[in-house]
Amino acid sequence: MKKIKMTLGILILTLATLTATSCKDGKKEGATAPMSSEMHQEDSASEMMADNSSKEGLSAILDNYLKIKNALVADNQEDAAKAGGMLVADFEEFDKSSYSSEEKQEMTDIIEDAKEHAEHISESPIEHQREHFDILSKDMIDMVAITGTDKKLYQDFCPMYNDNKGAQWLSTTEEIKNPYMGSKMPGCGKVQKEIK
Repeated sequence: MKKIKMTLGILILTLATLTATSCKDGKKEGATAPMSSEMHQEDSASEMMADNSSKEGLSAILDNYLKIKNALVADNQEDAAKAGGMLVADFEEFDKSSYSSEEKQEMTDIIEDAKEHAEHISESPIEHQREHFDILSKDMIDMVAITGTDKKLYQDFCPMYNDNKGAQWLSTTEEIKNPYMGSKMPGCGKVQKEIK
């Protein structure tokens, strides 16, 4: 009787161990597929978040760039300076993670240069603001060429600025409102191209 109880106890213990091990393996297999699917979803979600963050960042950059442009059209040094300060912060917060390594490098160079010009705009007299806006506009045109934009933009050109060397800028309207000439010659210039 003792042998039967002992054999029965060993069998029950073996059966319990096998069942526990089998359940554990089953949980591992079942958990693996959803986990990798969850990880894939998280990767996609983080890419989408980075892409959205990048688009929001670009939108803020464009908005403050256009505020500088409009302030210069209106000969308003204070508003240009204020928007220049906000633009510096926008450049610092811009998320480049959704771009290729080559694009990231280009963006880093563009942003570094553009940020410097935005800083000058935030602390300079209006003629000096216009000089920096000229170079900032080139940086913005280069940046939009990489990032693309949800906004319809116009690349405009003033042939008379900088001793007839000319200067470009971006605008959201087809109508010319010249930031380099301000109230002296607000309609001077032409649309070079439409950017979509």
